[in-house]
Amino acid sequence: MGQVAFDQFPLHVWSNLIARRSRSMDAKSFHYGDQMGSKALRETIASYLRTARSLRCEAEQVMIVSGSQQALEISTRVLLDPGSRVWIEEPGYGLARDVFALAGCRLVPVPVDREGLDVGAGIKRYREARAAFVTPSHQFPLGMTMSASRRFQLLDWAQSTGSWIIEDDYDSEYRYESLPIASLQGLDANARVIYVGTFSKVLFPSLRLGYIVIPSDLVDRFLRIRRAMDLGPPTFYQEVLADFVGEGHFARHVRRMRVLYRERRSALVDSISKELGPRVKVLGDEAGMHLAVTLPTGSRDLEIAERAARQNLWIWPLSTSYLGKVARPGFILGFGSTAVAEIPRAVRKLRSLLAASGFPQ
Repeated sequence: MGQVAFDQFPLHVWSNLIARRSRSMDAKSFHYGDQMGSKALRETIASYLRTARSLRCEAEQVMIVSGSQQALEISTRVLLDPGSRVWIEEPGYGLARDVFALAGCRLVPVPVDREGLDVGAGIKRYREARAAFVTPSHQFPLGMTMSASRRFQLLDWAQSTGSWIIEDDYDSEYRYESLPIASLQGLDANARVIYVGTFSKVLFPSLRLGYIVIPSDLVDRFLRIRRAMDLGPPTFYQEVLADFVGEGHFARHVRRMRVLYRERRSALVDSISKELGPRVKVLGDEAGMHLAVTLPTGSRDLEIAERAARQNLWIWPLSTSYLGKVARPGFILGFGSTAVAEIPRAVRKLRSLLAASGFPQ
């Protein structure tokens, strides 16, 4: 889950850009850089986000961070206090839950349905929550897209309560049945959304580069926290990435990967239909690099996943994404790094594991 097609990355282009940047280094290159991040990269990201994701932002609002986890850590330190209530999607992203829990926040699990986060349910559970963490473009892990009406309802809630929305837009570049969905931040007229993005899913995770788009009146507060944490991001690979994006390599790579991942997604959906049929339900296959399959209530997905791992089949148990009572057992299946030819065999192995667990044939 979450692995990219590493072998398809244009490594020769990347290596050439690294070599070129290395040759142009001077004394300034060895000093601390801008604590917000490379100006060239921030300008490039802001321009990209305005065009591709309909964000309302300028380079001065963009902070470069070491991936989405650091983005959440900084946002939590700025916006929340120990004891603050935070809405989280149920099921949802476990590593985000960990950040909030580590900061002493009190988590309020809010169910998701086919329209995304159920804002009405969140209001009933705890209206005065200090923040909501959401993945509206491709909910993790179930994969639905938050509807327009829910987006406006969530923004209205944030404005009326003085709360914050942290929008994690982790793989929005990959949609297969429609054009990319506009960001929640782009709809926000009241500066209540902190937007988090990362290059881990579109390039490679070891790059450790992500970004936060910060409301203008909060930039100084974010910068003070950042300064206390690590003085700013490493500079060299920011410059390389700015070249990679600015010279068009990034856009070409995303287009190629969108075609490749669509092909792999289709192969996985077809294999699941052939091997497992109506006994499982496929969710979230319209976008991203993973989909979810649900099993009948009472299925022990964690045990099956552990047995699968011993056979070199890596499936993620859906039940672990729930904070409270598990509503739907199943699996999260990543297809980003799996060749089309390997997918049918992997699904047949999954069918055998399910059969051995008493799953109806």
